[in-house]
Amino acid sequence: MASFLEQIEPLKQSALADLQAAADLAALEQAKGRWIGPQGQFTGLMKQMGTLPKEDRPAAGKAINAAKVELEAALAARRDALERQAALPKEPTDFTLPGRRRPLGRLHPLTQVTEAIVRSFRKLGFVVADGPEIEDEYHCFDALNTPADHPARDTQDTFYLDAPGRPLLRTHTSSVQIRVMEKQQPPVRIIVPGRVYRRDNADATHNPTFHQVEGLYVDRGVTVGDLKGTVEFVFKELMGPETTIRFRPHYFSYTEPSFEIDFSSPLVKKMGKEWLEIAGCGMVHPQVFENVGWDPEVWTGWAFGFGIERIAMIRYGITDIRLFYENDVRFLRQF
Repeated sequence: MASFLEQIEPLKQSALADLQAAADLAALEQAKGRWIGPQGQFTGLMKQMGTLPKEDRPAAGKAINAAKVELEAALAARRDALERQAALPKEPTDFTLPGRRRPLGRLHPLTQVTEAIVRSFRKLGFVVADGPEIEDEYHCFDALNTPADHPARDTQDTFYLDAPGRPLLRTHTSSVQIRVMEKQQPPVRIIVPGRVYRRDNADATHNPTFHQVEGLYVDRGVTVGDLKGTVEFVFKELMGPETTIRFRPHYFSYTEPSFEIDFSSPLVKKMGKEWLEIAGCGMVHPQVFENVGWDPEVWTGWAFGFGIERIAMIRYGITDIRLFYENDVRFLRQF
């Protein structure tokens, strides 16, 4: 028993020295194998415990376990030191030099403009609403007082899906107006930014997929004056305080009276124009209220919509709408 215990301390000290002398992680693994691996010297000593008398084994086991704990702690400490050392630069480094800036991603210009529009409307108490891009004819046309023979419902203008019920890709975000009015009672004050689809050939000013923002305000006593004030506030926020707007009579099936909105600003004048048509609007048609079960004698409201791409093109001086969809980082980095 005495000779067995006398072997433990010298082996432990030799193992500690070997582990500490390891110059790298590979050498450390080799040292571990020599001493406490399956075929290591210290492991071999532990296997000799079976030759000891039964009454001597507890004391021998306690001594060996204490030595093993010390070796494993030394192994972990040396591994940690070598890993930290490996992480240091191989060449001399001047830590006072400026660091390298990591490139940061940016929001797409259309997303930036959409968020600016939403911020402007939120100041007036509007909330954001959303709806499906795959619509049915009722919400997209019928409920909005669009007759069955209206050109917008033809297949050369609208994408219909080959599926039961003749669903379609929505042509405007006005369909969300109907869905909101079906679910809640007035007053309603919403904006609806979203993607819409029309069968246009792609060119500098048209794309079959684009984005709109729809606004709807319904309450008692709402007038055209409320519409004009809201529109003026929003476009001054988006295009600058020198922006002026004007209304021109127009026709939309779901508003009466209806207007086209023109605006003028330094941005427009840079394009060589005095006025530029930017949006459509009007007072919600009484038939639309009746379609959702609201009394048009009690409630009045206005709605208007405009294209987000159009706003972005004017705001940033972009002449080709297709640039928004090409994912060219040279273009996107400018925003």
